[in-house]
Amino acid sequence: MKDTGERLLRIFYRLIDAFGKRYWWPGDTPLEIIVGAVLTQNTTWKNVEKAIDNLKKENMLSFEALYRVDEKRLSEIIRPAGYYNIKSNRLKNTIKLFYEKYTASIDYLNTIPTEELRKSLLGVKGIGKETADSILLYALNRPVFVVDAYTKRFLKNHRPPLMDDHREMISEKDKDSYDYIQGFFTRHLPLDKYIYNEYHALIVCLGQRYCKKIPDCDGCPLKDV
Repeated sequence: MKDTGERLLRIFYRLIDAFGKRYWWPGDTPLEIIVGAVLTQNTTWKNVEKAIDNLKKENMLSFEALYRVDEKRLSEIIRPAGYYNIKSNRLKNTIKLFYEKYTASIDYLNTIPTEELRKSLLGVKGIGKETADSILLYALNRPVFVVDAYTKRFLKNHRPPLMDDHREMISEKDKDSYDYIQGFFTRHLPLDKYIYNEYHALIVCLGQRYCKKIPDCDGCPLKDV
């Protein structure tokens, strides 16, 4: 529906004007972004940064090093990220996938269709849709819209003015569905990795500052939208 897409883009540019480009996801290499996406589950980014700094100090930020390192040793290195034993296992399994199936080569990964990569990532124990899509979008530059708790809250709070008619209203059954919400954005926005990247990051920024569990609408750049 054209009107919905236009509204979403107006919101996108309003948020750009308010917050500036976010340049998300922080990381010097695709591998560092992959690691960050796995470690950020159930913790703050500040803690993830500490864990990544530890990996850098130990010269562990390479596919080879992460593939070879003992899982128990890895858990100690990434301890600041919390749930370090679980995350060590998830990170090892993720690295194993890239190392063994895709030769740990970003150039080779760039030749693999997005759906195949997504299916492979979702086959890794402990890697859900949000983490898989974050890796695809931010590390591998694929046009995949990432949905998280901030996205769901944003859409819930701004639902009435965003929707064209009742057919677009999110039902109680669907309102928290990852696939439904992702499909809503991909149906109405251009298939563009830049827009998907910035839009998600901008929604996170909005959620942290204004669109909280108890919304703080005073000063919100979308107050009159």
